[in-house]
Amino acid sequence: MTIFTTPKKMTHTLRACALLIGYPDASLRGLLPDLRLALHDEAALSASRLAELDALIDTLQQQPALDGEAAYVELFDRGRSTSLHLFEHVHGDSRDRGPAMIDLAQTYEKAGLFLSAGELPDYLPVVLEFASTQPPKEARAFLAEMTHILNALFTALVKRESRYASVVGALIELAGERAHAVKIQPDEALDDSWAEPLAFDGCSSHGQAKPGTPQPINLVRKSSATQGVQP
Repeated sequence: MTIFTTPKKMTHTLRACALLIGYPDASLRGLLPDLRLALHDEAALSASRLAELDALIDTLQQQPALDGEAAYVELFDRGRSTSLHLFEHVHGDSRDRGPAMIDLAQTYEKAGLFLSAGELPDYLPVVLEFASTQPPKEARAFLAEMTHILNALFTALVKRESRYASVVGALIELAGERAHAVKIQPDEALDDSWAEPLAFDGCSSHGQAKPGTPQPINLVRKSSATQGVQP
């Protein structure tokens, strides 16, 4: 249900959000004052969302650099529920992810946006960079197609009490929706996922049968596609 009017402009807001959800290195920290100014000047978001983004920017400016970088890695790189690769939330490691990635990359290319080597089209900052090149109506419709994924990410970040939830909440608002909690699957502990099976040292035990039972063989076809956030 659409509950917000489409902003006349959202280009700078989308690009600011793309940067804010990225790795908080020295380059990003140097841009924080400009990002704050751009968000407020464009005024594409409600006052409450802007206040939340201000709080995130304040945190990134005030915390020690190494602490911020370590917290970012712990938050986004150690679990599927907070992954910034959006198709992780719907396809995981299944074969369906490949065709979905190809389709998304082709959407970018039709608009004249070509990814650099190693860039994945479902990475949220890339998604937002593409959306920022579209007129507001089209950008809103594009974001609206993925609000179910964004709400899952939003829910996981709120559960972690992370101020980064403010960015995802802002994106859901730009999509014309209201952020809300959804049911998400708990992340599998990394130690469990990478535990070494008895007979195969160094291999993941994920998917292995118990000792004494037949071990499955999976054949994979090669492919050419290589605190406080408002509800």
